[in-house]
Amino acid sequence: MSRIGKNPVSIAQGVDVNINENVITVKGKLGELSQTISEGITVKIENDVITLDRASESKDHKAQHGLMRALINNMIEGVSKGWTKDLELVGVGYRASNQGQKLDLALGFSHNIILNLAPEVKVETISEKGKNPIIKLSSFDKQLVGQVAAKIRSFRVPEPYKGKGVKFVGEVLRRKAGKSA
Repeated sequence: MSRIGKNPVSIAQGVDVNINENVITVKGKLGELSQTISEGITVKIENDVITLDRASESKDHKAQHGLMRALINNMIEGVSKGWTKDLELVGVGYRASNQGQKLDLALGFSHNIILNLAPEVKVETISEKGKNPIIKLSSFDKQLVGQVAAKIRSFRVPEPYKGKGVKFVGEVLRRKAGKSA
């Protein structure tokens, strides 16, 4: 039995959930998301609670059971509260600025990296004197925020000796000892 899949999902206040054949649509104050439901998974809505059942005890159905429940829960939480990811630029001369949906990153390369972000993702850059620049990404789509954050991080992955690069706020890096004299 999937421990995650058998947990019911409660629908937050002000969130609309509709099921059309095998597509579930969640609409809230922040936006609208839809997800195709896998074969063998049935979704029921009763008294502002969503429950999921699977057709059989096969390994594939068990995996899809937990996955679908997690995706629906993330969609409901996203359209009601939203998701945020914070990235920190660690390194001398590393800077970030934004004009609308264009993110301008100076990460030690010969040219700045200019990244056009999707309209669903809101970006904010914070630069304080004496502190590392921070990029705040927020959206109602958890998958999109994670994907954009991973793309930004991939431009300069933190290295293990000094920790220079783009890292998530609160991320603990595995550090190595340098040259021993």
